[in-house]
Amino acid sequence: MTDTVLHVGGASPYDVVVGRRLAERLPGILGSSVQRVAFLHAAELDELAGPVLDVLRREYDVLALGLPAGEATKSAEVAAQCWDALGEAGFTRSDAVVTFGGGATTDLGGFVAATWLRGVRVVHVPTTLLAMVDAAVGGKTGINTAAGKNLVGSFHEPAGVLVDLDTLLTLPRAELVAGMGEVIKCGFIADPVILDLVEADPEAATDPAGQVLPDLVERAIRVKIDVVVADLKEAGGADGHPGREVLNYGHTMAHAIERAEGYTMRHGEAVAIGCCYVAELARLEGHLDDRTAARHATTFAAVGLPTSYAGADFDALLAGMRVDKKSRGNTLRFVVLDGLAKPAVLSGPSEANLRASYDRMTGGAA
Repeated sequence: MTDTVLHVGGASPYDVVVGRRLAERLPGILGSSVQRVAFLHAAELDELAGPVLDVLRREYDVLALGLPAGEATKSAEVAAQCWDALGEAGFTRSDAVVTFGGGATTDLGGFVAATWLRGVRVVHVPTTLLAMVDAAVGGKTGINTAAGKNLVGSFHEPAGVLVDLDTLLTLPRAELVAGMGEVIKCGFIADPVILDLVEADPEAATDPAGQVLPDLVERAIRVKIDVVVADLKEAGGADGHPGREVLNYGHTMAHAIERAEGYTMRHGEAVAIGCCYVAELARLEGHLDDRTAARHATTFAAVGLPTSYAGADFDALLAGMRVDKKSRGNTLRFVVLDGLAKPAVLSGPSEANLRASYDRMTGGAA
């Protein structure tokens, strides 16, 4: 396939390149002024990272730092270990960070780059579907704390993103399916063609060697680019649009579930459940029609994503939702839909409807 270059405008413009075998593009993005590169990678991906490391080592002094798997890497302790390593190696503002891994690696690596010397150049090479369409684009970085997910972080836009679709060929099926949670979310909030493609052939939509998945990846990235260019730091959108908050559709409940599960549930799985929850909440609050609300469960389920959850009681999940970043004081706020691709903000829904939506969410859980 021919590489696709998606431009992200704004104060710090950069390109997202979607294609295959993209490692050779890295030096062009990093630039000739960079001398040292910290290569922050998921430790279990050593073999997959080989070609990228080979390219970097031809041009730069490379400090390779293996990171723990999954959400365990997004901690203050791991960030501090990276800072110590950068300090010992004498990294300066003219040096750079390259991340290689899934969303957790991207979030942690981006946060390290954002905070070292108040910001150094970073290039993301996402290796999971979730990271490609979500974490690698948009400049959000962060780590988790005991209080919740991504509550400590910074906005730090990358110098570029290389979305190498070949890495999806090595991705476990469950991880690929989980990434579809964010892809389908983009269909509901902005691009219904995504839903049409998934519903027409769910198998093709999740085939990393086929032609449908690359189209879905590009569409989901375009959705995110359009949103973040218009509202990088969640200041809010125009004409009632939630702005960048729209990307958190389904995430209020999703983050509460992830917290209840000790961050062992895949993010995309939690997002699928959270989208189904908030669709029912929007229906009960008079925002969303029955058909579109029901479409959430059928579309997510078509690719094998969960749509229900009964692993925590209502009060525990409500407490988790109250620390969501969209909350204002004691008032819960949700991104909802007024119709397909018509996002809005619901502030202060009734507890009766919050509980009724929870009851619906638990009803079909195994």
